Amino acid sequence: MTDIFWIIAAIFVLLALGFIVWPLLHARTESRIHRDLRNQNLLAYRTRMAELDKELEEDLIDQEHYRQLKQELAGSMLDDVPEEGSRSAPRSRVSGRRSALGVVLVSIAVLPAAAVYLYQQWGALNQVEAYQAMSELSDSDAARAQRMSELAGQLRERLEAEPENPEGWVMLGRTYMRIEQYQDAVYAYRRLAQLDLGTAKERANAWGLAAQAAFFASQGEMNEQVQDIIEKARELDPNEVNVLGLLGINAFSQENYREAIGYWQRIVDVAPRHPQLASIKEGLRAAYGRLGEEPPAELQASAGGGVTVRVELDEQFVGDIPDDAVVFVFVRRAGVEQGPPLAAMRLPASSLPTEVTLDDRNSMGPAGKLSSAEEVQVMARISRTGNAKSEAGDWQGRIDRPVAVGDDSGEVPVLVIDSRLAE
Repeated sequence: MTDIFWIIAAIFVLLALGFIVWPLLHARTESRIHRDLRNQNLLAYRTRMAELDKELEEDLIDQEHYRQLKQELAGSMLDDVPEEGSRSAPRSRVSGRRSALGVVLVSIAVLPAAAVYLYQQWGALNQVEAYQAMSELSDSDAARAQRMSELAGQLRERLEAEPENPEGWVMLGRTYMRIEQYQDAVYAYRRLAQLDLGTAKERANAWGLAAQAAFFASQGEMNEQVQDIIEKARELDPNEVNVLGLLGINAFSQENYREAIGYWQRIVDVAPRHPQLASIKEGLRAAYGRLGEEPPAELQASAGGGVTVRVELDEQFVGDIPDDAVVFVFVRRAGVEQGPPLAAMRLPASSLPTEVTLDDRNSMGPAGKLSSAEEVQVMARISRTGNAKSEAGDWQGRIDRPVAVGDDSGEVPVLVIDSRLAE
């Protein structure tokens, strides 16, 4: 970028000098002007003499009149164009031309140097180079990660020299996040937060972005650095959405689903136009699903394809089930025995036998929806403690054959809870 700038500057300086130098180098001296005037007058004299000769031949004038006019014409010619070398002939001012050439040489030497010096004093080359680096970064993609890293380094150098550039720090932070240099992203967002951004909410947002970068750098661990940055953000704005999102993710990963719901629901309340609102609502639905609860109406997704089953308790266990026991009905994609289920439902054990329908409203997370599967495996478990995880002493059952999703044949498969986990 710097090389291009100076090349363009040099071109403009040369053009400016051209407007000065060209007239001086090609200007006519006074002696040349004098010679041109003399030649023009001689041509006029000869033309007029030819006309007089013709008039005499055609008897338009007599000999005496001809001689008189010829003498007058010759005298006029001598008055207008004196002989070269006479006192009346003007002399070219060579010294003036030499002075002009001196001015040209001084201009060639001084103007570029002055332009460089003044631009260094008053110019904005750092901002220009920073803008150029930002433009190149915005046009890059993951396949050019190495080039992006180099450009990020260049932009960082410009910002260190001219730190009062919030847009630049934002761009630098996003770029570091994109190329997974998370600690560098933390640094960029910290510098952003230290600027005078106008409002506490804007500074809190910068700290929230730094918290996200630190969370990624720690591979999802809520370590001391992440917690420290989160505290800085929440001191300025308790409802900073990036921080609330992180706290919700951490709570969900720790199986504190109720706490996760609290954080994510606050994002929905304070930022109803959040760009990731759809994902946040999916997380909320997943948390409610893990708790075996029906999400609020405003969070319920469209039903999509689902499965309907009848859940019954084997006769051998009738009378053994506590009144406060809970039934969990859940489905996995056919052939998948491990991992989180696609959908789940919670209901009291006292409701058995009962017929239930699971669909996308019961999905466990945004990664997979029940309607995305063609066939599923349906299982049920009775928990005495209400814990979604299986425990010794729980009762369970399953439908042996896969159940088709969205089957409208009218035949409802029956799931019998007919076994117990060893205590």
